[in-house]
Amino acid sequence: MNKKSVAKRENNIMKILVVGGSGFIGTRLLETLHEQGHTFTNFDRQVSALFPEQSVTGDVRSADELTTASVGHDAIINLAAEHRDDVSPLSLYTEVNVGGAHALIAAAEANDIRRIVFTSTVAIYGLDKNDAAEDSVPEPFNEYGRSKLAAEGVFSAWANADASRSLAIVRPSVVFGEGNRGNVYNLAKQVSSGRFIMVGKGDNKKSMSYVGNIVGYIASRLDAPTGIEIRNFADKPDLSTKELISILRDEMNVHAASGLRLPLPLGIAAGYVFDAAAKITRRTFPISAVRIRKFAADTTVNTDRLRSSGYTATYSLQDALKRTLASEFPHTGAAASTTGSTPSNDRNPS
Repeated sequence: MNKKSVAKRENNIMKILVVGGSGFIGTRLLETLHEQGHTFTNFDRQVSALFPEQSVTGDVRSADELTTASVGHDAIINLAAEHRDDVSPLSLYTEVNVGGAHALIAAAEANDIRRIVFTSTVAIYGLDKNDAAEDSVPEPFNEYGRSKLAAEGVFSAWANADASRSLAIVRPSVVFGEGNRGNVYNLAKQVSSGRFIMVGKGDNKKSMSYVGNIVGYIASRLDAPTGIEIRNFADKPDLSTKELISILRDEMNVHAASGLRLPLPLGIAAGYVFDAAAKITRRTFPISAVRIRKFAADTTVNTDRLRSSGYTATYSLQDALKRTLASEFPHTGAAASTTGSTPSNDRNPS
């Protein structure tokens, strides 16, 4: 490392390769790194809309492309992953998530990069794992979770091979926020239509992460100590599905047309019908058996390690939901509810 790089590191300013920075979380992360004064290169299949000049297009499975892109960098943050429920063929999960991990550590070794931040997932714990902690036995239920767990093993082997290396593994719960089109957005969209029907009792609880909070935490792990650090990430308190839907309805001023509820077995059966239709028509539907199962499952994680590290959330979960709804569903009146909303300096409650 040259003297200029040493000086930058002493001031906590680094040159970072962000792998997968053109997407939802990556875009907010690049903004955060820019605000903090870091320089960075975004390596992605697509050029970043906000930082095109700092973007390099490439395939995360290519060690050669990653090696070229990471020359002269101090650290790597890996966000890239195949994660959708409908990826086909299933082998893509392993090719991208595990193969990409192998390619990335090859690039790190070629350029003597000793700091990696890897965003994994709470999906490694499996469904209905209440308050899963970092040392809980992993039981992933799908190829996404299995491939991310395998990728953790690849990165951990790299870190263990040299005591001077730093690996921070962040396991986020479901991430939501402005611009996202994932599970929370899809649920809010159904609620806003006034035609939402509850599947199951709704007593199951969910851990969620606001993008405005997690990107700051990911950036902070560039200063993680040497060795391996593993932490769950979620914004607390956990909400039951019924509580979340109640908040969505209140914020968007949408009242339920009826109290209809679909028993879980019927909901899963309906999901299989849509799965069959998807295979026949080669179309993607918003309903599937996997999504119904995930909707009705308890997916909470323990964040004791996160809290003990001194982490403080920038936004409370309530404010995060308000900000998201105001951005995505302004026609519902949600924008008015954010008046006077300010970031929270309170510690993330458990």
